[in-house]
Amino acid sequence: MLIDSNIIIYAARPEHENLRQFIAKHTPAVSAVSYVEVLGYHNLTEADRGLFEEFFAASAILPISQGVIERAVQLRQERRMTLGDSLVAGTALIHQHMLVTRNTKDFLWINDLEILNPFE
Repeated sequence: MLIDSNIIIYAARPEHENLRQFIAKHTPAVSAVSYVEVLGYHNLTEADRGLFEEFFAASAILPISQGVIERAVQLRQERRMTLGDSLVAGTALIHQHMLVTRNTKDFLWINDLEILNPFE
């Protein structure tokens, strides 16, 4: 499994204990894009920064390899999508991981991408 940035952020909220348990049970990987998106947020509090840094230190962070880049380019050629979403989807596809995200609508059109919304 590859978890999207939105799942990481939701899991940090106190009311989402079930999501933290889901992550702990499945020990999913994360994309380098999610690392940048989450830790690069300009209004991140120091407390949240510490929490997210601990999470990423314990996570398998998958790099943006040449294969990921090429797959992201193919996806963007097929349909308009953000650079971040194309790199996350490319990472999931290259590493043959299911993508865990709450924003399923952004990825549903990708036929060979398995998607899971843990909120449903």
